[in-house]
Amino acid sequence: MDATPARPRPLLALLIRLGAIAALATMAALIKLASERGIHLLEILFWRQAITIPLLLAYVSATGGLAMLATKRPRTHAVRATYGMIGMVLNFGGVILLPLAEATTMNFTAPIWAVILSTLLLKEKVGLWRWSAVLFGFAGVLLIAQPGSGHIPLYGALVAIGGAFMIALISIQLADLGRTDKPLTIVFWFAALSTPVMALSLPFVFQPHDTTGWLLLLAIGLAGTAGQLLLTAALRFGAVASVIVMDYSALVWATLYGWLFWQVLPPSSTWLGAPLIIAAGLVIAWREHRLSRPSLRDVARVEGT
Repeated sequence: MDATPARPRPLLALLIRLGAIAALATMAALIKLASERGIHLLEILFWRQAITIPLLLAYVSATGGLAMLATKRPRTHAVRATYGMIGMVLNFGGVILLPLAEATTMNFTAPIWAVILSTLLLKEKVGLWRWSAVLFGFAGVLLIAQPGSGHIPLYGALVAIGGAFMIALISIQLADLGRTDKPLTIVFWFAALSTPVMALSLPFVFQPHDTTGWLLLLAIGLAGTAGQLLLTAALRFGAVASVIVMDYSALVWATLYGWLFWQVLPPSSTWLGAPLIIAAGLVIAWREHRLSRPSLRDVARVEGT
């Protein structure tokens, strides 16, 4: 992708971001469908990453040349890939274990974890606004999870929240990598380094697939890569603070897919808790904008899929 700053086009940025979220929500539904057909999580992860490599190579060859994938920080990318694989296991696992709407909503806690981690790891001073947002966000999580109620499995909720935590943790690393490497370079090296590691699991988890199974795996890779590219493109035309609100449209897609494929609609507890988590994320994004800092969650979003 050309590194030359593009002319701001706020409406186009919103539309592209909306498309990115639709692609990633579609990927989540496909992951759940693939799992229900007996495809192992580790195999899903392998094909999700493996398909990305030729797609990105073709994309950069057509737009900016392979030189844009060069990096001088292979060790940092290796550490990032390790964290990223853990994050993908947790995020994809949350989608498999929970109804789509609840898994999606738990993912919205990433900016809440980013505030906590920025305090602990970066020694950043966090004021009343963001700490209040953290408390409201966790209140929303408790409303949805309702520990002991049996509405959703506690184990699944913890896995999904762990995935959001990893997105926030990775974001700190990506903020550092972003100083020297382009977003597509980071995406490529994550796929290139993680695919061989994930391939080691294939002899233990691979099973023959019918045509539908292979199409699902291909669609997961295509949807995930499209989402990554669109997320990157949106930030060329609009500021983080102006486009991040589109992220919460994922809940609409998750609800729609849950109804279409599984005839499941979120209960009232989800509709009560989700606004608290979404409001917390928006307050944090607003404060990040006021403090002139890039949203940590947004930096990580390209990499957490």
